[in-house]
Amino acid sequence: MTARRRARFFTGEQTDPRYGAVTTGDERAVLGEQLRAQRATLELKCAGLAAELDRRSVAPSTMSLLGLLRHLTDVERRWFRGILAGEDPAPLYATPDNADGDFDGALAEPEAVTAAWEAWRAEVAFAEKFVETAADLDVEGEDPFLGAVSLRWVLVHMIQEYARHNGHADLLRERIDGAVGF
Repeated sequence: MTARRRARFFTGEQTDPRYGAVTTGDERAVLGEQLRAQRATLELKCAGLAAELDRRSVAPSTMSLLGLLRHLTDVERRWFRGILAGEDPAPLYATPDNADGDFDGALAEPEAVTAAWEAWRAEVAFAEKFVETAADLDVEGEDPFLGAVSLRWVLVHMIQEYARHNGHADLLRERIDGAVGF
């Protein structure tokens, strides 16, 4: 048997849209590129799926690819709109009665899937514009739990958040159709 890299199984060697853009430059550009690549990984893990997006990992977990998408939408919304921009946006999926509504309510009905992607893309667009127009990475917001946080910290946190959940997405996707890779 010939050794193969797992990544080739998922994207092909020359077709991976996540890498090759910014690898040098200032901190804002490098952090922004790393976050863009993590976001692209989530999209890649969900690509070509519709009804399967709500397939759960293993009981009793409610984790699914659609749940991850919804969760990361609320995470983007909280940090960029809420903490850094000072808006007061309610979460789109979690509620006071169900903090796990992002996962629990993730049902792959066509309209719900379309709405989830639209909401995620809107939050990503807001975040990208915020990062692009911020005076610098030292711009701060006030988190009720952590206190003052900088845009720099939020970017690093978001990269970590996506990376952790993209690991979950790897396993969920492999369970759905056998697609593997990073």
